[in-house]
Amino acid sequence: MFVPEPVIQVAVRPTNRADAERLGKALARFRKEDPTFRVRTDQETGEVVIAGMGELHLDIYVERIRREYKVDVEAEAPKVSYRESPRQIAEFNYKLKKQTGGSGQYAHIVGRLEPWEGDAEFEFEEHVVGGRIPKQYIPSIAKGFRDCLAKGPLAEFRVVGLKAVVEDGSFHEVDSSDRAFQTCAQRCFREIFPKTKPVLLEPIMKVDIECPESYQGAIVGDVTSRRGIILATEMQEKHVNVVAEVPLSETFGYATDLRSMTQGQGTFTMELALYRRVPAALQEAIIAEKKEAQLVNSQ
Repeated sequence: MFVPEPVIQVAVRPTNRADAERLGKALARFRKEDPTFRVRTDQETGEVVIAGMGELHLDIYVERIRREYKVDVEAEAPKVSYRESPRQIAEFNYKLKKQTGGSGQYAHIVGRLEPWEGDAEFEFEEHVVGGRIPKQYIPSIAKGFRDCLAKGPLAEFRVVGLKAVVEDGSFHEVDSSDRAFQTCAQRCFREIFPKTKPVLLEPIMKVDIECPESYQGAIVGDVTSRRGIILATEMQEKHVNVVAEVPLSETFGYATDLRSMTQGQGTFTMELALYRRVPAALQEAIIAEKKEAQLVNSQ
């Protein structure tokens, strides 16, 4: 049986956390009943996202959750998973020295954090010579840095495009350990990474739009208003194919908008193309919104 791909998605959450289990049961039942109804949990934002064939399709299910399962839910556009990335080199000379009753902790690393343009999100290099740091502790340093990548300092988004280089350091015969060097790297990251002047990156989607030629002007104008960039346009008889790059944050609700602009004759496909720096004014607004949400959740 052919099952079409969903064209619209919204994030749902119960207003009362105690209703989370009943919401889960409702979504599981609806997913079994309707193969065009999709449910997923965003691993980065923690949101439950439902997807379907249109706004009315999802509105009906949201209403059924409220009526049949007595769960008051809120539906809104899913959150965008931004990224944090360094812009400049920051050198470090960080020493962990902790002495308590019994054995202490000692670790010392010298090097730098810098932007990385490679395929991997994170690159680690070590150029320690002369046994200044024993080789068995090097993996612990790398692990310490990696453990910090999940939440950056700007707005707790994942850190990408980072290279950590360790060039020197020192150790203590008794107090040094894998745990000490791992902790040292973690604390070093939290102190030094903000000095790389990190910025937010946003996901940019490659959008392929097909519509009758008469609607080309409206489509192009709408894409531009969404901070999009037209990459190519191609005529095929009386239809036009428009390829553009549009920030993901500007695409929510696009399926409905496209149908309205083209009287239901326009179609589109969308896939992740790359991450690009967020405009400065928008970055400030995103960070402020994130901090406000954190404050609300902590209360």
